[in-house]
Amino acid sequence: MLMPILAVLTGLLLLVWSADRFVEGASSTAGHFSVPPLLVGMVIVGFGTSAPEMVVSTLAASQGNPGLALGNAWGSNIANIALILGVTALVAPILVQSMILRKELPILTAVTLLAGFLVWDGGLSRADAWVLLGVFAVLVGWTIFEGMRGGSDALATETAAELQAHAMPLPRSLMWVGVGLVVLVGSSQMLVWGAVQIAQSLGVSDLIIGLTVVAVGTSLPELASCVAAARKGEHDIALGNVLGSNLFNSLAVVGIAGAIAPMQIDAEVLTRDYPMMLGLTVVLFLMGWGFRKRQGRINRLEALALLAAYAGYTGFLITTMVPAA
Repeated sequence: MLMPILAVLTGLLLLVWSADRFVEGASSTAGHFSVPPLLVGMVIVGFGTSAPEMVVSTLAASQGNPGLALGNAWGSNIANIALILGVTALVAPILVQSMILRKELPILTAVTLLAGFLVWDGGLSRADAWVLLGVFAVLVGWTIFEGMRGGSDALATETAAELQAHAMPLPRSLMWVGVGLVVLVGSSQMLVWGAVQIAQSLGVSDLIIGLTVVAVGTSLPELASCVAAARKGEHDIALGNVLGSNLFNSLAVVGIAGAIAPMQIDAEVLTRDYPMMLGLTVVLFLMGWGFRKRQGRINRLEALALLAAYAGYTGFLITTMVPAA
């Protein structure tokens, strides 16, 4: 057990470091080529913060561990909303000012419903996976269109300020893209190996390991960036990181994993994990959209409720591991 545990811990540390370098390098590179800040914030940062989930799930599926791939993607969505936004809003309440993000809230809810519809028969076929990837392609097209239009959206303003604050020469930007990507793949391989070994040693499914240890680990880049953004008053960047990441996870991450290896969906996933993800997504929509002239926001009381929900869910998952251990 010592080597797998060390592999998971080392893999997580390198994963967080490499994802951060990759996002910074890619964002700075885009700035050098005059990519609109709104497009950087919506696509490049969204893709970059989901890169750990994408690489981990792709490797897990290709190595015959589809449960780990699905657990990582959906577990990350749960962690992003309940844990990441909960901690972030506890540090600094989040106000939703961007109209683009308000549009993404119902889209994320619809995508989550679509994912549930596709797996409700107990499996994710290659056809289902290609449906997810097709929707992802359409959304990317819409996102690029919105990003190229630019405008005075709050997310564009905050992203432009971040790009200026972290400007670096083009050669250095490209170097961090390359280094970040190489370390990202290597650390993901280490993490997948360690997680599978731990699951086998404890006699639990790789789905449970994916929903807990791996999901939290691959969500750490979002935690760091969201808290930093909220402390600077960049509320829309904080929320945008989570919305972009969850859209990528639900569509691209699960879609790629399913296209590589069609998977059977355990009954408890449909009665435990999917309802949790859907419920949190609906709650986030209600909080972030704002109704009856109430501005969309996540205050500290709501943050505590999100954290309590995550603690209860994770605690329940851990109790399912104890008898087998």
